[in-house]
Amino acid sequence: MKWKKIGNILILDKNSKYESEKDLKRLLDIHNVETIVKVKNIAGQFRTPSVEILIGNNTETIHKENGCLFKLDVSKVMWSKGNTNERFRIAKLVKSGDTIVDMFAGIGYFSIPIARHSQPKKIFSIEINPDSYHYLKNNIDLNKINIKAGYKRIEAILEDCKKIATELSADRVLMGYVKTTHHFLDVAIDCVNHGGIIHYHETVPEKLMNSRPYERIAKSAGNREVEILDTNIIKKYSPGVVHIVVDARIY
Repeated sequence: MKWKKIGNILILDKNSKYESEKDLKRLLDIHNVETIVKVKNIAGQFRTPSVEILIGNNTETIHKENGCLFKLDVSKVMWSKGNTNERFRIAKLVKSGDTIVDMFAGIGYFSIPIARHSQPKKIFSIEINPDSYHYLKNNIDLNKINIKAGYKRIEAILEDCKKIATELSADRVLMGYVKTTHHFLDVAIDCVNHGGIIHYHETVPEKLMNSRPYERIAKSAGNREVEILDTNIIKKYSPGVVHIVVDARIY
């Protein structure tokens, strides 16, 4: 049975099988959780989960990762355990005084660890989904990010990043989204300063991972020079397809 634990909620894979309510209660005790749900699918621009509550009644929880607290409702927003290392990797790459634009901020998946573990000057966290934006603001407060900084280190923005990102200038642009991320490359490159870095996520067939992402970045960069710094596989996305992130410096 495939599962992941988010706070005090156990999430079962959609193909997981159980025999009875007694089995579910046993899982509650084994994993020390209050609710068990099954995710049927994740759909739409907002990547909204469709969940079935198997036992318990509360789908909101607080999850701790890399020393950060994340409040979320698993029936409204998604959480990928497979991205844990990548979220921490980015936080450690950020230089003191950097200005960050997080184009797909969600509930603060990347913005919160960066603010906790680095010393950025400013993080513009852009999110289009009202539910995710709600929890993003909650998590900024929960982790006392702006209180500890003494100013608005993270500025949460409820907007389509295509409309707002080009009005901003950043030393580092985060593109932590998948499937259609390449449609936003022009915006990211318009936003990033000379010598700045974009972290571009893509789901790509394994046979194309050493060509297609780089070609897409170069095409969007136009006359600007591109230096590929690193490429990392985050996880398997589906048979023959991987979720990768490319770190590219744009001059």
